[in-house]
Amino acid sequence: MTEMKKITAFVPAGLLASAQEETGVGISETLRIGLQKIAHERFYKGLQALEGKVDFDYDLEASREDKDYDFGRDR
Repeated sequence: MTEMKKITAFVPAGLLASAQEETGVGISETLRIGLQKIAHERFYKGLQALEGKVDFDYDLEASREDKDYDFGRDR
């Protein structure tokens, strides 16, 4: 389990109420969701910064072809 940290935060009441209305959960979970969104945004900005810098060879059409796997069959 992730280590938890108890905080005291002063936030505008209207902003909190609006966020809770959107999430449909309590104060702690609403704040947790907001912090997770910020972390995800930072991660995706990092990925976007890599655009055009990573060279890889991938055959998209070959990946779309049906393949015959024998999962679960006796060998």
